[in-house]
Amino acid sequence: MPLLARSIQTPLHIDVRRGAVADLGRILADGRISAGGDVAVVVGPGLGERVAEMIRPSLSSADVFTTSGGTLDAALELAAKLRSRPYDAVVGIGGGTTVDTAKYAASRWGLPMISVATSLANDGIGSPVASLINDGIKGSYGVHIPFGVVVDLDFVENGPERVNRGGIGDVISNISALADWELGRQVRDEPVDGLAASLARMGAEAVLSMPGDMSDDAFVTVLAEALISSGLAMAVCGSSRPSSGGCHEIMHAIDSLFPGTASHGELAGLGALFCTFLRGDEPRLAQMSDCLARHQLPRRPSDVGLTDEQFVEAVGFAPRTRPDRYTILEHLAMTPDETRRKLADYARAIDN
Repeated sequence: MPLLARSIQTPLHIDVRRGAVADLGRILADGRISAGGDVAVVVGPGLGERVAEMIRPSLSSADVFTTSGGTLDAALELAAKLRSRPYDAVVGIGGGTTVDTAKYAASRWGLPMISVATSLANDGIGSPVASLINDGIKGSYGVHIPFGVVVDLDFVENGPERVNRGGIGDVISNISALADWELGRQVRDEPVDGLAASLARMGAEAVLSMPGDMSDDAFVTVLAEALISSGLAMAVCGSSRPSSGGCHEIMHAIDSLFPGTASHGELAGLGALFCTFLRGDEPRLAQMSDCLARHQLPRRPSDVGLTDEQFVEAVGFAPRTRPDRYTILEHLAMTPDETRRKLADYARAIDN
C-alpha cells in the first residue's frame, strides 16, 4: 500500500448517536468544510439513497451521485463527475465500498469529505485508506482522512447484522497488528509510533472487554468509536501499520485466491486469531477466541467455507500481499507442511 501522508489531522466532527444524520446540514454549514452548501452527495444502493432523501431539504444545492462502488474504475468515474462543477465538499453515504469510493474520488481533487456510515463493517469509515478492487485484486490506496464522520445508530440497527459484526473482527485484529509492529521493531529496528499504537489498542481493548452485542446501543457506540480510533491511528503514523499485520495479509490473500469467501472484518478476525496462536500468546488467544465466538464470528477456515488446504495456501501467499511488511508470517517463514501442522494444533487449541 502506498505510504500515507503523515498527519495528526483529526476529523472536525465525529458524531455517533441516534438521529445523527438529522444534523448533517449543520455539519456541512461549517465554513471550514463548505462555504456555500454546494456539495456532492455520493450514495450506494439501499440505505444510502434513503439518507440522501432525508438530508435533501437542508442541502437544496447538492447533487446526488449513485455508485456501485468497490472498484478503482468506479472511483475514477466518480472523480471525473466531480469536475462537472465546483463543489465545496463530498458526502459519502452508505457502507464501506461507497464510503471508500467517495474518499478516493474526493482526494483526487483535494475536496473535504464527510463519511456517513450506515454500517460498521470495518475501520474504513474514518481512515485515510480506500480499499478498492483493481483488475480483480483488492488494493489499499492512501487518501485524505474524512473531515467528518457521522454514524447514525438508527441506520446501523437496520443494516445486515452479519455486516456490522464484521467490524468487531476488524477492530480486535488491531491486537495482532500491534504485536507484529512490535516484532518489526525488535527484529528490523522499525520505528513504532506510540500515539498511533495507543489509539489502535484503545479501541480493540474496549471491544474485547465490552459486554453486550449489536442490539445494544452502548456496545455499538463503543464499536463505532473503536473503528474511528483505528482510522485515526493510521493517519497519525502515516501507514496502516497499527491496524494491519499478518492478520490482513491473510485476509488479502484469501480475497485474491478465493474471492467472495467472507467479509473484510470476518477474515481479519480469523487471521488475527491464527497469528496470535503462532506467537504462542495463550492468554490473548483465549480472550480473542471468546470474543469472536460470542459475536458469532469465524474462528476456523471451515467457518468461512475454506478447506484446511485452501487456508494453508492462503497463509503461504499472504506475505506477497504486503512485501514491505514484517509480521509473524515473515518471521516464521513456514513451509506448507509446517503450516499444516500449526493449523492442526491451532484447531485443537481453540476447541479447548
